[in-house]
Amino acid sequence: MALSKEVSYDYEIRGEYKFIQERAKTAVMEDGNELSSSYHRRVLAPDADVSGESSEVQALASAVWTDEVKAAYEAKKAAEAE
Repeated sequence: MALSKEVSYDYEIRGEYKFIQERAKTAVMEDGNELSSSYHRRVLAPDADVSGESSEVQALASAVWTDEVKAAYEAKKAAEAE
């Protein structure tokens, strides 16, 4: 009877400004069978510093956060601040 903890991630790109939603699933396993699991979700906006993130998140950000998307997001934030 060996217990282990496994963490897996999945991602979604949502909305006009390409927010990256990351969902982490933590599963407690016993001999290959899942006993329980829980989820944690977080959202990264186009102005987030992803330099300390996983290579997957960095690749997603690089692919979807174009200069155009970043500029549009900054303009939206500036307009809301007025």
